[in-house]
Amino acid sequence: MSPQKVIIADHLEQALSEAIAECRHDRLFILVDETTEKLCLPVVSGFGCLQGAKVITIGATDANKTLQSISHVWEELGNGGATRHTLLINIGGGMVTDLGGFAASTFKRGIQYINIPTTLLSMVDASVGGKTGINFNGLKNEIGVFNNASSVILDTQFLRTMDHENILSGYAEMLKHGLISNEKMWAELLTFNVEAPDFGQLQRMVAESVAVKQRIVTEDPTEQGIRKALNLGHTVGHAFESFALRTMGTRTMGTVPSVSSAADYRGTVPSVRPPQLHGYFVAFGLICELYLSAVKCGFPTDKMHQTVNFIKEHYGKMAITCDDYPTLLELMTHDKKNVGSDINFTLLGGIGDIRLNQISGKQEIYEALDFYREC
Repeated sequence: MSPQKVIIADHLEQALSEAIAECRHDRLFILVDETTEKLCLPVVSGFGCLQGAKVITIGATDANKTLQSISHVWEELGNGGATRHTLLINIGGGMVTDLGGFAASTFKRGIQYINIPTTLLSMVDASVGGKTGINFNGLKNEIGVFNNASSVILDTQFLRTMDHENILSGYAEMLKHGLISNEKMWAELLTFNVEAPDFGQLQRMVAESVAVKQRIVTEDPTEQGIRKALNLGHTVGHAFESFALRTMGTRTMGTVPSVSSAADYRGTVPSVRPPQLHGYFVAFGLICELYLSAVKCGFPTDKMHQTVNFIKEHYGKMAITCDDYPTLLELMTHDKKNVGSDINFTLLGGIGDIRLNQISGKQEIYEALDFYREC
C-alpha cells in the first residue's frame, strides 16, 4: 500500500494546492454529500487549484453509504470523462471519505484521491489508515479495500461549524486512542471541556490522536497484528450500530443526555430524534469492552468506572433489552477480526496495555451487555 501524507493545515488553500500538484492528473472531481455541499464546499470553491473541477453529490449520513451511492459516483466519473489519471477529492465526514476512497480505489482499477475530512470523526479516524468501503446487507463496512489517499489534509476550522453531537462522535474515537496509548492522553480527554471546547487545545489533541493511529497503521497497514488495537470498542459498537440500522428506521433511540434513560429506540419519545452517529456506538461499545477487559485482563476497575461515567454523562444510552442479546451476538459474529466461530476482541490490561485476539464466549458477552444496561 502506497504511503499516505497527513497534513495539519494552517492555510488550507496552500496545502491543497501543493497536494494536488503532487498528483499528476488530467481531470479533477470533487465528492461531497448534501450537507458538505452546503457548509464546506463554499470554503474551497474559490480556490484556484480547484477551478474546472466537477462536483459529485451524494446523500448525507451513513444511511447513504450504500451500493446505490457508489454506483452513482462511478456513473458520474464515467459520464464526466474520468480516466485512470483522474484525481478525486473527497470533502466530508467519514461516510464521504470511506465511500469516495472506495470509489477511487475501484474505478478504472484505481485512481488517485485526496481526503479533506470535515468532521472530528473523519479527522481522527475515517480519513487516516487507508480503510475504504460501504455498508452492505445490513452490515457496517462489509465491502471495501485497503488503499491510502495520496494526502489527507486536516483543517480544524471546519470543527467550529459542527454541531455538538458530531463533536462528541469524533471524540469517542479520540477517547479510544487515549485508552490504547497512555494515561496522560487518557486523563486529558476525560477532563477536557467537550461541552464548550477550546479549539486551540482541541487542535493539538487532534494532532496527537491522529499520530497514535498513524503510528499503528504504519506498523501494520493491513491489520495483521497491532492495528487490531484500533478496534477497541468496535466489536460491540459495530453490532450496536448494525442493530440500529436494521431496527430503527425512523424510530427514536435514546442516546442524547437530555433524553430520559427510560426512552428507547422503539419510539417512547417520538418528538426527539437523537443522532445515529458512529462515535456514539463506539462509546457504547467501549463500556462493554472495558468490562470484558476488567474481567478477563485485569483492567483497573477505577479507570473503567471513570471512563464509563464520562460516556454516560456525555453520550447517554442506547436502550436494549435481554431479548436483543441474540441478535447483537449474531451481529458480532460478522466482525472481520473473527476466526471461525470465535468472537475476537481487542481488550486492555491497563491504559496502553493492549491485549489482542481475546476470545469471549456467549455468557461473557451477555454479562458485558448486562453491565452496559445496568451501569
